[in-house]
Amino acid sequence: MSQKKFGTAPVFFTAISTILGAILFLRFGYAIGTVGFFGVIFIVLLGHMVTIPTALAISEIATNKRVQGGGEYYIVSRSFGLNIGATIGIALYLSQAISVAFYVIAFTESFSALFDWFSQTYGYILPRQVISIPAMLLLGLLILKKGANLGVKALYVVVAILFLALGLFFMGEPSGQTTDFFSSNLNFKNGTSFFTVFAIIFPAFTGMTAGVGLSGDLKKPGKSIPFGTIAGTLSGFVIYFFIAWKMASSASPDDLMNEQLIMAQIAPYGKYVIPLGLAASTISSALGSIMVAPRTLQALGNDMALPWSNASKIVRKTRRKDGEPFNASFVTIIIALVFVIIGDVNIVAQIITMFFMVTYGSLSLISFLNHFGSAPSYRPTFKSRWFVSLIGFIMAVWLMFKIDATYAFAAIAAIGALYVYINKVHTHHRGMEDIFKGAFFQLNRKLQVYMQKNYKTRKHEEWRPSAICISSDSFNRQKALDFMSWLAYKYGFGTYIHMKNGYFSSKLATEAAQELKKLVHIIDQKKSTVYVDTIISPSYTSAVAQSIQLPGISGMENNMVVFESLRTDVESMQAIVENMPLVRAGDFDICLYGSTIKPVNHQNGIHVWIRATDVDNANEMILLSYIITAHPAWEKVQISIFNIVSEGQKQPARDQILSIVEEGRLPISAKNIESIEIPENMTSKELICEKSGDAGLVIIGFLEEQVKHDGKEIFMNYNNMGDILFVNSRNEKTIID
Repeated sequence: MSQKKFGTAPVFFTAISTILGAILFLRFGYAIGTVGFFGVIFIVLLGHMVTIPTALAISEIATNKRVQGGGEYYIVSRSFGLNIGATIGIALYLSQAISVAFYVIAFTESFSALFDWFSQTYGYILPRQVISIPAMLLLGLLILKKGANLGVKALYVVVAILFLALGLFFMGEPSGQTTDFFSSNLNFKNGTSFFTVFAIIFPAFTGMTAGVGLSGDLKKPGKSIPFGTIAGTLSGFVIYFFIAWKMASSASPDDLMNEQLIMAQIAPYGKYVIPLGLAASTISSALGSIMVAPRTLQALGNDMALPWSNASKIVRKTRRKDGEPFNASFVTIIIALVFVIIGDVNIVAQIITMFFMVTYGSLSLISFLNHFGSAPSYRPTFKSRWFVSLIGFIMAVWLMFKIDATYAFAAIAAIGALYVYINKVHTHHRGMEDIFKGAFFQLNRKLQVYMQKNYKTRKHEEWRPSAICISSDSFNRQKALDFMSWLAYKYGFGTYIHMKNGYFSSKLATEAAQELKKLVHIIDQKKSTVYVDTIISPSYTSAVAQSIQLPGISGMENNMVVFESLRTDVESMQAIVENMPLVRAGDFDICLYGSTIKPVNHQNGIHVWIRATDVDNANEMILLSYIITAHPAWEKVQISIFNIVSEGQKQPARDQILSIVEEGRLPISAKNIESIEIPENMTSKELICEKSGDAGLVIIGFLEEQVKHDGKEIFMNYNNMGDILFVNSRNEKTIID
């Protein structure tokens, strides 16, 4: 168990020492000479539009729950789930580990005078690795032997040297010939793009979260992280502003661009102090990264979040005497040493920047979604503002692509591939679906309220089915569920209610919850967009009465009730007929899906039968056939319309249907529209059986008066036919808009 030994100061000093790092000494003057004083101020402002919202987001999230070891990884994983956390955590860890190498390589630049002397004296150019490799090995040895305790003590020393160097720099006199920087430092030099310079400078601002990685070693992380992180970020912002002012007013643009250590020419004793400050800044940044990176890796191991279980077991182990992550530190040192040996991390540094951007954007997004989601459990003692977090997220994504679209895509693709792999390995962990859950709940609520307020105020509402189906046979046959899936696939909305017979009790409630899980699984397997639920009711009638009063999940009211039964099931058909008046009292359209045990032969198409009595039903029947064929199961099937007419009316009736189809832009071929005069020795039911016996689905209209007169018989005795959809519309629907 790691010992909680640090207060707020290490968080602040780790952050500020990383912020005031190699970029400050080596490249900040170049940036001012290239884009001018005001250009650099804009870069500083732009960079802090990412870092300040991130610092506030971290501070907010860190005070919402107990923060343990792992810093940003812990925060992301506990908010987004372990799979998302592991994905970002691995990218973050690699960035931190490689950053150690970056800072060590930059550290060697403080020995430029030594390299120049050796070259002039012996005529041989020493490789930078003669300094960087021993420095890396020594740094690694110290961390392995003494751990973060020594790192923090050393941090105080190097920060003191760093601030001494900066103090002397501000006391310095102008170097050489200077001009008024407010007029001369406004233009871009050498055609260098603004965002190229931004990409060079931005890593200077990425240190503000370095102290967060010490979260597992802090006595009071909920206090130390917000205060230390925000103080470090704001201090860095102010210091960079004054450094830009001092540089721009103390040296010419050409000197700023061409003299890498221009600060040494400005500060008194700069020849000695500034390289020492550079060494202090780079080694402090390296110290910060080499303390933080192993703790990120160890936290990944503690959660068994790495995609390789053996690796997780190895890096999670700590040293007994002081709780230091020895194994994780060793792995980090090896990775850093490899890149130190390579010696050129320019390309890798850009990828690092992208991964840092992804991390910062993710943290800001978490904060925004938590604000928007309004979860009762989200109760941080420190509160940012939702719009600040949103700005941070948008700026991070925008700047990624402005810096380099190729690297941005590469970073996103790498993280995407890593997530897919981790999600495949850790199927039991929370995945991406949890990211937006709370926000979706709130958005759905607001949309539902908006729809309710505005639905009835519209003078003309285009009809679409918003259907509700009640069935107790969900696990015996699924044709009702299939039909609802057809309706809800593209144009309509569907709610499927599984009825459980009985009086409400804890036992039945438990059983209903288990059956709901089964239904959700079935829906998932079918890739259906139907909303499913269960209802416990003592009778079919009470279940229907309860269900038709439910609000529509789409935000619009339910306008259709769907019944389903085997056409040979006399008892079920009778129950449906008895409940139709109840449904009609609610002014619903009624559909009865009369199924058979035969599978649906989709390729045989849909037959729509229109009779003289179908004045209100006809248009809805045609629209339903069109809506159903949007489902992949009915893709490219033919819709045929048969119109039963009285003698001498075949052509006018066909022309009327054809006109509706053409003006309504319905994909129904004219050759599939047929008017039929019923023979005297044949009933309409017999004619339908003869013509549509092999159809995949037949749609037939019916009237309320017919049900009152003939009861269930009007839905039965369609011998040897497949499934039939019986439709009763409450009013005539509009096809031609």
